[in-house]
Amino acid sequence: MTATPRPYQRPVSLLWWVRRRSYLIFALRELSSVFVAWFVVYLLLLVAAIDSGDAAYQRFLDWSGHAWVVLLNAVSLLFLLLHAVTWFGLAPKAIVVRSRGRRVPPRTISAAHYLLWVLLSAFVVWVVLR
Repeated sequence: MTATPRPYQRPVSLLWWVRRRSYLIFALRELSSVFVAWFVVYLLLLVAAIDSGDAAYQRFLDWSGHAWVVLLNAVSLLFLLLHAVTWFGLAPKAIVVRSRGRRVPPRTISAAHYLLWVLLSAFVVWVVLR
């Protein structure tokens, strides 16, 4: 049994995806799912603390005030915004909407997503601040 020589393959840098903007955005969007998961866990912890009474809620607020938690939440918010904006950019490609036999223009689909996002955000602000 003879071994056949393998063709030379140039080594690939570990950070090859940083060189092209589209690859970088794609990789950051995929990474953003970790921060989305963190926000889900954080909100579940908040709900559990509220359900457990005033003392547990106060402990949660004290823990949330630590610098590293605030920093993690700030970074998470940036990644969440990236996640939302990139999804809204992809939505017209992922969703084909037809009205009266014609395809709805991609800009209309994106605009509808952003409008709904603004309306829901305004509703949440109203609920929290009223």
